Amino acid sequence: MNEKQEITGTLVLTVFTATLSSFQFGYDIGVINAPQEIIISHYAYVLGIPLDDRKAINNYTINSTKELPTTPCLMDSIPTPLAEEETTASSNLVTMLWSLSVSSFAIGGMIASFFGGWLGDRIGRVKAMLVANILSLAGALLMGFSKLGPSHILIISGRSLSGLYCGLISGLVPMYIGEIAPTTLRGALGTLHQLAIVTGILISQIVGLNFILGNHERWHILLGLSGVPAIIQSLLLLFCPESPRYLYIKLDEEVKAKKSLKRLRGDADITKDITEMRKEKEEASSEQVVSIIQLFTNSSYRQPILVALMLHLAQQFSGINGIFYYSTSIFQTAGISQPVYATIGVGTINTIFTAVSVFLVEKAGRRSLFLIGMSGMFVCAIFMSLGLVLLNKLAWMSYVSMVAIFLFVSFFEIGPGPIPWFMVAEFFSQGPRTAALAIAAFSNWACNFIIALCFQYVAKFCGPYVFFLFAGVILAFTLFTFFKVPETKGKSFEEIAAEFQKKRGLAQKPKATVEMEFLGATETV
Repeated sequence: MNEKQEITGTLVLTVFTATLSSFQFGYDIGVINAPQEIIISHYAYVLGIPLDDRKAINNYTINSTKELPTTPCLMDSIPTPLAEEETTASSNLVTMLWSLSVSSFAIGGMIASFFGGWLGDRIGRVKAMLVANILSLAGALLMGFSKLGPSHILIISGRSLSGLYCGLISGLVPMYIGEIAPTTLRGALGTLHQLAIVTGILISQIVGLNFILGNHERWHILLGLSGVPAIIQSLLLLFCPESPRYLYIKLDEEVKAKKSLKRLRGDADITKDITEMRKEKEEASSEQVVSIIQLFTNSSYRQPILVALMLHLAQQFSGINGIFYYSTSIFQTAGISQPVYATIGVGTINTIFTAVSVFLVEKAGRRSLFLIGMSGMFVCAIFMSLGLVLLNKLAWMSYVSMVAIFLFVSFFEIGPGPIPWFMVAEFFSQGPRTAALAIAAFSNWACNFIIALCFQYVAKFCGPYVFFLFAGVILAFTLFTFFKVPETKGKSFEEIAAEFQKKRGLAQKPKATVEMEFLGATETV
């Protein structure tokens, strides 16, 4: 049967509905950036920072079309040491609150990433996504009404709830998609999670433009919009079938599993799917649930979990976040009058090449695409740093950096961006899979948090040489991938286990075969 025949209307609706969570994930990542200065200024006003703090006033009034509400100011016109000290303290307070507004999202994600798989097993994939949407809606409401109350408290609380939501769905969505996808489409549909994330980031950049919602009057609406896809998804989930694998393996309800498969596969023969699930269930019943500690202490699991974690470390420490951090200043140097549009251009490239990876992942293979992407990023990082270092001597080098930025993002989304998300599940059978997915999700969120917290200090210390540092990191991960990461495309668990044993130099018979074609994939951010 060809792939086109396997795509049914129910499958399309179900995958689209699931990836609305991924879209919210991306939107929440990117939405906080555009109105940064406006929100910081609003924090200063709400906290009653004296009007003599000109930086706060200027940031506020520049982005406002209304008259700034005034408060009595008893300070002398001539600054005193005490006044300067108070101004510094106020500025530090606002900076701290803004940092919390950004980082609370990652903290929430780290906490919830351990519970996505557990919640999905407890109440089912569909119901788990419905429950998670309660967090999304609560966070969106807090941020949407933040302008009417103590904005710093409401935004930090709302971002924390959104982070908890994204932590849950970062495991739930890829797992659900992996379990409902036909074998021949498992990899391609698995990349749609990442595609929806980058699409969400791009949309947040566009609607965050000053003339749309990124202004003083409407920034709170911008933050609260993430609740819209949550409402749409909650309605559509009522029409989506539960995961057949969850029904058959976890609940032992074969009749319901067959009914769900029929909805997803249409007129296709589901005998093969049922046979595969029966094999997986037998394997699961003979295999004990593995704890996180056992993943690192049991020799059979140690190398696969280390390789899985290294893939996620490679993704986060590749410097991709640094690209978005530096892109605006590089575009300004190149003489672009509206660098924000160039940054949106980077987001567009990000989305386009993630879509390209959807079509390549089942043809070129996971390991091959990851290596191609990392190798390309290594070359681009070198040229980015050369452009930054030689910028003062050769003005045209800024354009070299610009081209390198676009290519860097392209290579990232071809391989290192989407692939780690679903390769983790392909390394493990039913017993250790839940623990492996949890630790992979946590590590990705933790690395995300570390990068957000430390990058500005690393960039300040290294200056224009910062991407030489990332080039070295990318090279190290590329070599690791070449020597340690097996190809999983179309391979059974038996074959993948044999690959790991071969790389360890251990020639022993693997466990009973569990076909990888029906393993559910997952990820985190």
